[in-house]
Amino acid sequence: MTTMSFMVLYPPPADVDQFERDYQAHLELLHKKLGIPSDERPYTVTKMLDGPTGPATFYQLFSMDFADSDQLHEVLSSSAMQQVAADANRISTGGAPVVLVGQPEVMASAQGGQ
Repeated sequence: MTTMSFMVLYPPPADVDQFERDYQAHLELLHKKLGIPSDERPYTVTKMLDGPTGPATFYQLFSMDFADSDQLHEVLSSSAMQQVAADANRISTGGAPVVLVGQPEVMASAQGGQ
């Protein structure tokens, strides 16, 4: 089965505390619109940290996996997800969020499995 990943990168917000409050409400909206039980988290949220080359370019990454491209496109094209996307744009006060779609790939070991 092919897995597809949907990712949203948020730039550093103008007001971190406000973003955190808004983001919690945003996740509640995601759960409500997609019918995700409140105690389930079929996604990850990763806070970016400064690295050896300087400040992080992005503040946060949201990532959610789907079984295949059909499921991904069905969810992304739904009116419910369009409402969630509009809310993501609203709360992203540091600039527009960057939306990415990818297909995780398992790389073969450089040592050929030895």
